Amino acid sequence: MMKIEKKLYTATIDVQGGRDGKAVSSDGNLNLDLRYPKELGGFGDGVNPEQLFGAGFAACFQGAMGTILRKKNIKTEGITIASHVTLGKDANDGYVLAIHMDVTVKGVEKNVAEEIVEEAHQVCPYAKATRGNIEVVTNVVS
Repeated sequence: MMKIEKKLYTATIDVQGGRDGKAVSSDGNLNLDLRYPKELGGFGDGVNPEQLFGAGFAACFQGAMGTILRKKNIKTEGITIASHVTLGKDANDGYVLAIHMDVTVKGVEKNVAEEIVEEAHQVCPYAKATRGNIEVVTNVVS
């Protein structure tokens, strides 16, 4: 297990009601109704944990890519990540997640973008936390 040697930031979010509840951050910047998606029998009129996970992972991964690009002094015209989070069942009927991210890096050659994505897997805390635990697929689109 990796241990934090130096704390940089701690987010505090209170959740009540689980998938059919509310999530509010201690600073008030996050204030969301949580709802089951239509595919799981809900009305789809709120945010669900898979959406939050996909947004968090993609934002963190993009940040890691930006750090690497700056260190290598590589300029881009922008990075876009479309994350697709799947909730499913494993062979033992337990719940599991998978994430597939389509990464677009404008203004650099595809092979350079692929190298940056591979390095980001070593830098991004979400990638480190999920390594060996869930399926994580990254696809460089351009």
